[in-house]
Amino acid sequence: MTIRLEKVTKLFPGVSRPAVDALDLTIETGQVCVLIGPSGCGKTTTMRMVNRLIEPTSGRIFVGDEDVTKADPVELRRHIGYVIQQIGLFPHMTIAQNVATVPKLLGWEASRIKARVAEMLELVGLDPAQFLSRYPRHLSGGQRQRVGVARALAADPPVMLMDEPFGAVDPIVRGRLQEEFLAILKRLKKTVILVTHDIDEAIRMGDVVAILKDGRLVQYDTPDRLLAAPANEFVADFVGADRALRRLSLVRAVDAVEPGGDGAFTLPGTLSVREVLSALLAEGRDAATIAGEDGTALGQITLAGIRARSAGAALP
Repeated sequence: MTIRLEKVTKLFPGVSRPAVDALDLTIETGQVCVLIGPSGCGKTTTMRMVNRLIEPTSGRIFVGDEDVTKADPVELRRHIGYVIQQIGLFPHMTIAQNVATVPKLLGWEASRIKARVAEMLELVGLDPAQFLSRYPRHLSGGQRQRVGVARALAADPPVMLMDEPFGAVDPIVRGRLQEEFLAILKRLKKTVILVTHDIDEAIRMGDVVAILKDGRLVQYDTPDRLLAAPANEFVADFVGADRALRRLSLVRAVDAVEPGGDGAFTLPGTLSVREVLSALLAEGRDAATIAGEDGTALGQITLAGIRARSAGAALP
């Protein structure tokens, strides 16, 4: 479902400058749009206006064909998934009860809710037999985050809002959770607005990235275009001087192989080219053979090839 913001402005009382200033933004059905920028740039305010946790001062916001600024806000929120950094699970409820929250509010039958809760836990990698009757206090941070996503998806909303969803998760598991949840959202064809302060997370998760400054949109582009052609000095500084390296994280090794490879040092094709580079440098090697899922050698990636790619060759 498409999300469209038209000249959306938010001016908080007693503040001279708008938190969000005449923002135009369109997110196509099934896209993950990442909002990013310095503290106070308006990214969280923008996202929260979509489900009317914050009321816009002016402008219109469409979810599909509906102008949500004219909708009942409580009913609206029941049809938009919402995941936050603090996760927000109800501590006195079991995991099953937490995931069932919105379907119950929507009046689903008990049998349908039970089946949906089990389905959602399986979707996020939690065994229903082990987790249905547990309480949030019994779970790790990563497990609680999975439950938060399962709850947000339970009523099958077409739109998901995610506010720093991985910020409270241990860095060791954060990358895996990002990949898993991105795959889930893509498979379910959800339209997603994700707020983050982490440029690497934005590059990894976003189909499109909106960089905001002082409530205004500075650049709205694909991650590759953002890194390859920053709109101005502010964007170039924000994405960092190592943006050539960051571009390498957008390409899977399997899509960047060259002919050759002796098999002496083999890496899986699911890695990014940036991860291959790290492995080559760590091992002191000039080349790695890249293997497919079945272990068959697909070719190689060399330091020379990575150097040429990072120097400006077009990414696929």
